[in-house]
Amino acid sequence: MDPASPQVVVVGSCMTDLVSITPRLPRAGETIHGSKFFIGFGGKGANQCIQASRLGACTAMVCKVGDDSFGNNYIENFRKNDVCTVRTIFNPAPAVADLDPAFYTHSDVFCCNESEAEILTGVQVKSPSDAGAAGSELLARGCQLVLVTLGGEGCVIVSKEDPKPKHIATHKVKAVDTTGAGDSFIGALAFFLAHYPQLSMEEMVKRSNHIASVSVQAAGTQTSYPHRKDLPQDIFS
Repeated sequence: MDPASPQVVVVGSCMTDLVSITPRLPRAGETIHGSKFFIGFGGKGANQCIQASRLGACTAMVCKVGDDSFGNNYIENFRKNDVCTVRTIFNPAPAVADLDPAFYTHSDVFCCNESEAEILTGVQVKSPSDAGAAGSELLARGCQLVLVTLGGEGCVIVSKEDPKPKHIATHKVKAVDTTGAGDSFIGALAFFLAHYPQLSMEEMVKRSNHIASVSVQAAGTQTSYPHRKDLPQDIFS
């Protein structure tokens, strides 16, 4: 089963059931003793997703869980039942200085370009070291992993696990049209996160940089995006 290619995607509720077993329902204002109490996983959407998975379908779930033990336990329950919990990438475009703080804390990967990083942090980004400083500021706001793209200069990575900025350079090409290059990069990154989760983030960024560099060598936006068959196949190994 390939969790990166779900056959069933469920958008719905995800609930934690707190269940008490009693001999009857209490009357208004009455207290009665229960014989058993247990916590279970429920919610109509999640229930359907789990059942489809247990029958052999490749499933993914789109829902909202809390940042608490109930939410964490439910995500682990999905994993145990082979349900894909898709990681999130947030691209703050167009950027606003007063971005809701929840976007920083709720995104698995926060990806912005130089100008967006400047607007968000107030740090002028003119070099990889500047990008690292901006990325560190975004970490301080609650991001887990930040990518600051630098066009022809590649990308800078900073993360909670490894807060020292890493500059991933890209090879130089003759650019014809850079329109949509950032989107090409993020789309490629999403592909590698979904299909090659075993790769390091540095390797994913390196491969995404390469694909974006191909896109700038032709005119147009989507018309410049390469197909898999037109790229070096070792990118997909």
